[in-house]
Amino acid sequence: MTQLRITQIRSQIGTQQRHRGTLRALGLGKIGRSAEHTDSDQLRGMLRMVARLVRVEEVNGG
Repeated sequence: MTQLRITQIRSQIGTQQRHRGTLRALGLGKIGRSAEHTDSDQLRGMLRMVARLVRVEEVNGG
């Protein structure tokens, strides 16, 4: 399974409450904070919602 590293790169100030909740569910909330998750359809939907706030990188499963 592919692991994704998600890093918050923009502030959540001024965003909709749904977007702030999505960031919390991803384990983010502060600029520069990262979290790793297994790739799934549900995760892709969450990332699409907050795409302008985060950077997504594929992590080698070394």
